[in-house]
Amino acid sequence: MHKIYVKDLLDKCNGSLIIGNKETVLENFSKDTRTINSGDVYVGIKGETFEGSNLYKEALEKGAIGCILNDSIKLDENILNNYKDRFIVMVKDTIKCLQELATYKRSLYDIPVIGITGSVGKTSTKDIIASVLSKKFNVLKTEGNYNNHIGVPLTILRLKEHNCLVVEMGMNNLGEISLLSKIANPTVSVITNVGTAHIGILKSRENILKAKLEILDGMNDEGILVINNDNDMLHNWNLNNDRNVVTFGIENNSDYMANNIVSDAYSSSYNVLLDNKDYTFKINIPGSHFVLNGLCALSIGRIFDINVSDISEGIENFVLTKRRMQVETINGITIVNDCYNANLDSMTGAINYLGSLKNTRKIAVLGDMLELGTYSEELHRKVGNVLFNNKIDIVITVGNASKYIKDELIKLGKENNIYSYDSNKEALNKLKEIVCENDTILIKSSLGMNFIEVYNGLKEIIIK
Repeated sequence: MHKIYVKDLLDKCNGSLIIGNKETVLENFSKDTRTINSGDVYVGIKGETFEGSNLYKEALEKGAIGCILNDSIKLDENILNNYKDRFIVMVKDTIKCLQELATYKRSLYDIPVIGITGSVGKTSTKDIIASVLSKKFNVLKTEGNYNNHIGVPLTILRLKEHNCLVVEMGMNNLGEISLLSKIANPTVSVITNVGTAHIGILKSRENILKAKLEILDGMNDEGILVINNDNDMLHNWNLNNDRNVVTFGIENNSDYMANNIVSDAYSSSYNVLLDNKDYTFKINIPGSHFVLNGLCALSIGRIFDINVSDISEGIENFVLTKRRMQVETINGITIVNDCYNANLDSMTGAINYLGSLKNTRKIAVLGDMLELGTYSEELHRKVGNVLFNNKIDIVITVGNASKYIKDELIKLGKENNIYSYDSNKEALNKLKEIVCENDTILIKSSLGMNFIEVYNGLKEIIIK
């Protein structure tokens, strides 16, 4: 394990030591006094409505080994006198300090680092890649949604005895992935796709592509870029680039391609030709978009010379982060919980999966896709087209923007079994009225719609 010390804070982050020992080892970091553990380093983050640095007393009371605080706050001498066995370092900007410290720690590790970005599928792709790489390496991966300018540094600072890092990188605007890439310095980069997420901010898919390609900014020229060759933006970009690129896909000719795809309600199997031999893979998550994720993990496994049987086992046994195509059957009713987030691409994949099911009544409960700006009506109407083409039996929408889904379905000729509501409670009341055995119910929306309420409420209805 490569250790970092308080003295590194002073050197790399231009910190001022108020109390404490320069030789204290910094091992675990926390930005939340509610979940901090004894021995953690507390980092006070300034938010829009609060200054986390002011909570240093609470952090110390809960056993923090020390605190990194913004130098704009005033310290209480009485508190400092009670904790002379701890350390306090003041910096101009704690977020920038985290980033600088993470950049330094990353520089101490000569290991494979896989950076992952994309409009949709980042988290599931991260999970499956980590599962495959764990067959050969001691892997550290991004947990939860720690994929931004704070979460990525905190992930890197968790490096201990690991010899591989899989890090997810999210963004809202241009320049953000560039910053994260320069901190993580990936040896292999992955772009899952370029869709419409954040198009309300970035204004065009061309700008979204530009933002995703910023993942190359921290990777040297010998690094490998892995891309989804079925994505139109990435496919066209790849025709005119000079980077070291590995491609995967189903439709377009790629380095790794799936064929003979067979799916059911819970899984998919598919074949891939490798070294002139056909291999069968299985992924225990439904939907063709997860076949693409499996192909991506296969390509990463091959880059690092993992044998095919281990790659296959890693793909089949990976555990998906909750609330992403989480399928469960309760009392004869199947729920597809995909309520963590939503954009046109992920909506399309989830609805296509629902539409592919046989011998079940198909119900889609959909909430607004957020952050679409002036494109909101257009993209919600496209969801209506996807629902119509998949012959979804019952559609329930929640939110103002989702009313365009209903309107589009009516324009296309589907006038029955479409319900539009303003609240999750109203949607649950309708579900309570109509749900019955052998239904399959997809629950999907952007995170801000709080559709976990719909999921939990639906489970209560079914269990009762």
